[in-house]
Amino acid sequence: MPMSVIDSDTELLAMPAADYMNDAQLAFFRGRLEAERRELEATLEQTRATIVESRGDGDDADLAANEEAIGLALRQADRETRLLRKVVATLRRLDEGDYGYCEETGAPIGLPRLLLRPTATLCLEAKERQEQREHHYAKRRSA
Repeated sequence: MPMSVIDSDTELLAMPAADYMNDAQLAFFRGRLEAERRELEATLEQTRATIVESRGDGDDADLAANEEAIGLALRQADRETRLLRKVVATLRRLDEGDYGYCEETGAPIGLPRLLLRPTATLCLEAKERQEQREHHYAKRRSA
């Protein structure tokens, strides 16, 4: 039997719970992740080219503005590089059959959460516990 193709978020969310992480859903998320990976790679390449092409000519104000622009571009590239690593790791999890399940509890992460954050590795409850631990630790450190 051929695999059905999911064309929209609505169609994905309308599927029965028993279909969680079936072949069609996995293909849907693979497509999203691959598209995000390609977009991030293209953006990073553009950022690299912009940084390389920036010239240090002009007066002090021009040089300062150029340096500030390069700093912003580097910070953006750093964020995009970290996200790209997450996307690649998520594609690996998909290949290994672990995608869609919480790393901490093994419970389903849930389609609504994965639609919002396809690289999620924790279910909502585990993520909330992690954030509470981080908040508690931060409060103890600042005291």
